[in-house]
Amino acid sequence: MNEGDVETCAVVLGAAVAPDGSASPTLALRTAHAFALWRSGRVDRIVLTGGVGRHGAAEAVVAARLARAAGVPGAALVIEDRSATTFDNLRRALALVPPGAVIVLVSNRWHLPRAWLTLRLMGRRARVSGAVGRAPWRATLLAILREALATPLSAARALRWRVRR
Repeated sequence: MNEGDVETCAVVLGAAVAPDGSASPTLALRTAHAFALWRSGRVDRIVLTGGVGRHGAAEAVVAARLARAAGVPGAALVIEDRSATTFDNLRRALALVPPGAVIVLVSNRWHLPRAWLTLRLMGRRARVSGAVGRAPWRATLLAILREALATPLSAARALRWRVRR
């Protein structure tokens, strides 16, 4: 980042940790995409989000291990390790992103519309960058249906949060 430039932060939305404590395929895909953005110079910093789920360490901690193993220096990483939902990922990440920074949301392409809408309703703009991967059609369909059902709840949480601020 050059002096006078605006910082660009990739906000990686959390995903499950596998039972053995490693990154699930979804978490690995999202974090690898963020690393590629960082390596190409498209983002200055990576904010990894996600708390402790059913297995292992916090999602953000597992993602940070992947980042460091891929050569991303600790100074380029910000870890948010307490959130449990997409809304919570975004709410807690906003506290860690400089006020004028450009936000690039990183997730699966089927998840990004809900995340983008939620953040927009929270009063912040963002770019989106979807990780591209392959999943069985049934898993993709279930993910899209889940997003359709979860979007109204995330929108309501975002609006309630914004009114309370």
